[in-house]
Amino acid sequence: MTDSALPTPTAAATPLDAERISADFPILQVGPNTGKRLAFLDSAASAMKPRAVIDSIVRTYESGYANVHRGVYALAATATDNMEGAREKVRTLLNASSPREIVFTRGTTEAINLVANSWGRANLGPGDIVVTTELEHHSNLVPWQQLCRAVGAELRFIPVDDDGVLDVSGLEALAAGGTLKLVTVVHASNSLGSVTPLDVVVPWAKSHGALVLVDGAQSVPHRVVDVQALGIDFLAFSGHKVMGPSGVGVLWGREELLAAMPPWQFGGEMIRRVQYDEATWNDLPWKFEAGTPAIAEIIALGAALDYVESIGGLAAINAHEHAMTSYGHELLLGVPGLRVLGPAQGEERGGVLSFTLEGTHPHDIATMLDQLDVNVRAGHHCTQPLMKRLGINATARASVYAYTTREDLDRLVDGLVEVRRVFRLP
Repeated sequence: MTDSALPTPTAAATPLDAERISADFPILQVGPNTGKRLAFLDSAASAMKPRAVIDSIVRTYESGYANVHRGVYALAATATDNMEGAREKVRTLLNASSPREIVFTRGTTEAINLVANSWGRANLGPGDIVVTTELEHHSNLVPWQQLCRAVGAELRFIPVDDDGVLDVSGLEALAAGGTLKLVTVVHASNSLGSVTPLDVVVPWAKSHGALVLVDGAQSVPHRVVDVQALGIDFLAFSGHKVMGPSGVGVLWGREELLAAMPPWQFGGEMIRRVQYDEATWNDLPWKFEAGTPAIAEIIALGAALDYVESIGGLAAINAHEHAMTSYGHELLLGVPGLRVLGPAQGEERGGVLSFTLEGTHPHDIATMLDQLDVNVRAGHHCTQPLMKRLGINATARASVYAYTTREDLDRLVDGLVEVRRVFRLP
């Protein structure tokens, strides 16, 4: 750190060798502006890809590609086996009961829209209540907002306090005056790192006979998520946030629910028999996978999950992120005029540090840090209602992952010192 006035916190040891792990990521080796290693602190938006994932994509297209489930020749059989092998890896990751419960989508957003347009349209109507939270990413807000408007159901919100922590003291009031049908909540906030207390929310929802959907985009890549132990009904996550490719995501749902749900999209692959005047549907999970899937990307998602295990697994990643987040949080608190949003230091939080700096705009912060090859996010992070609730328009956001080092966070704070100097802040 370049400013001796700022305190240097003691960094706890972690079970991961982040320096060694970062060597597996070609894009991190040299930043575009300084020639230094890239301090990438925007993994909450999308994680970088290790060589193993890149090699998987190249290998599929070079020697193992064909359309799946259809051809009888060797290439088609290999591609099918590799893709279905990735489905089994996801099943293991989530401790799902069966690979039939694993539906491949384009990402978390499509997975949530699938539930809204299939289960939601078949089961929600006037007098029904859907509960979500004030923390939600737009992808777990807008689909329910629009669906409730279309079918006459009511959307209600678990509030947050001024620190962005959920206030679950008034849950019973949210179920009053109607029939609670669905509770759909983010597991860990992409904006603030706030963690939803599922041990409170899920039993409450079940006491009213409601289903529970969890947006796991910011939890599945970072911590062990056991869908059976959680007692939930649906879970969605995106492959690109777990070091896999973009364009592939997962919807997990309890088999009996998925079996009863109508298809959302129609076309090839999801059918069993078609006549000119009618059609019947394929078995699970293919009933929900219309058209040619993202074959190479799904296979590479399997490679990403193998890579996660090879570096120590999700429990080790979570412990490393906790140490890095605590270290970064303490560093940021030493920067004059800087406000860290979200849970207080010492409380549970995801690997996200969202902040504002008095006298600057988050976009200016991110632009100046980029010149130093330190990448952070700036904006509303697809949580505009949450920003309004907190009385701000935007934040700068640093987020950590398995390859984040203490040096990355030191460089973040060094960059903020430079921002203060350029803006001549007191």
